[in-house]
Amino acid sequence: MPYIPLTGPEKRGLLREIGVSSLDDLIRAIPSALRGPEMSLPEGMSEPEVQRLVRDLGALNTSGLDFLSFLGAGSYDHFIPSAVQEVISRQEFSTAYTPYQPEASQGTLQAIFEYQSLMAELTGLAASNASHYDGATSLAEAALVALRHTERPKILIARSVHPHHREVIRTYLAESTCRVEEFGFTAGGGFDRQSLAAKLDADTAGVIFQTPNFFGIVEDLAGIADQVHANKSLLILSGHPASFALFRSPGEWGADIAAGEGQPLGMPVSFGGPYLGYFVTTQALLRRMPGRIAGATEDADGKRAFCLTLQAREQHIRRERAGSNICSNQALCALAACAYMTFLGRQGMREVAELNLDRATYLREKIAGIKGFEVAVSQPIFNEFVVKSPVPFAQIEKKLAAERIFPGVALETYYPELRNRFLVCATETKTREDIDRFAEALAKC
Repeated sequence: MPYIPLTGPEKRGLLREIGVSSLDDLIRAIPSALRGPEMSLPEGMSEPEVQRLVRDLGALNTSGLDFLSFLGAGSYDHFIPSAVQEVISRQEFSTAYTPYQPEASQGTLQAIFEYQSLMAELTGLAASNASHYDGATSLAEAALVALRHTERPKILIARSVHPHHREVIRTYLAESTCRVEEFGFTAGGGFDRQSLAAKLDADTAGVIFQTPNFFGIVEDLAGIADQVHANKSLLILSGHPASFALFRSPGEWGADIAAGEGQPLGMPVSFGGPYLGYFVTTQALLRRMPGRIAGATEDADGKRAFCLTLQAREQHIRRERAGSNICSNQALCALAACAYMTFLGRQGMREVAELNLDRATYLREKIAGIKGFEVAVSQPIFNEFVVKSPVPFAQIEKKLAAERIFPGVALETYYPELRNRFLVCATETKTREDIDRFAEALAKC
């Protein structure tokens, strides 16, 4: 339906019905200081002029396609098969974003059902929902599930979890009686077992880890599930989903919930979104799971059909009583993830993970050989790692910008104690020639 603004006579008729002569009379009760300045809008432009303006504005951006990018820290540049875009553009999937009516949304519901099945297999857990908005909100919802399920007031979270995700969890709980406590990491970047043991107590509802963690380290979680479950708490794991095809999955670690960022599964880095939050649980927590769940059933003729299932009605119409107000999902992004995992298959997913490991390991070895730069080479990593530099990172950034290279992310922004350290990432999109070029440029800093 096109948007048609009110005509002059229609506006005057509305004002007359209200009983005022003008818009100024209508808003007279609002203090002038709160009304804002007059908008000084330019004259209208023709379509060719608008197109030129948009192109010129777009040219001001610098993307990872223009520069050689080694950025990571939660948003990763992975190769996306062209077939993924073809699938998500097909007409049968162009149904309602919020698929309330199964009879009108069979394409979307089937894709959601298949996405859920693939995520359950990838994470090694029983049941997935239809996705959340992004990894941060998904992890925050996992914390809420732990608080409700255990009826305890505290969430423990590793400080090596993505800083943005930790902040979102704090925001979710800011006005509640529940609290968030963090346990630290060692000099090597892995979580500190002693710090965890000191804070794990009878108030702890859930413990959140990330593996690979924010520093790219694949955490050793041996014995953690037993320790957490002995305390009658829930174990929540986050991490790069592609890594689950190569290293132990959350289910294999004994996690109760896997929740995190699904952007690497067929979504471009873009400008930070739209992204995808995955959320997968054990069978015991199925009815605690927030968000949409698509199920397979049969229609009146006995044919296979799909519908939303296990949906608490209050999530839609009685929100103040809902366990969660997340009742929608990133349907298009979930479709992209479904297509991506389907096209790659089990072996393809593993090969992508192996390529990520190979590229990051090669880059780590190259940087370790540069005089003045320090890299821990003994720890298991996945596609990114920490580098300690002999000079401020801002200086490196400036010099490498002239070489059209993004060198990584300064860690001091999130961890003030980690001065002159930066996080660098190499995915399967980087060739050995790309890495050699980066290392040569870095050696000149």
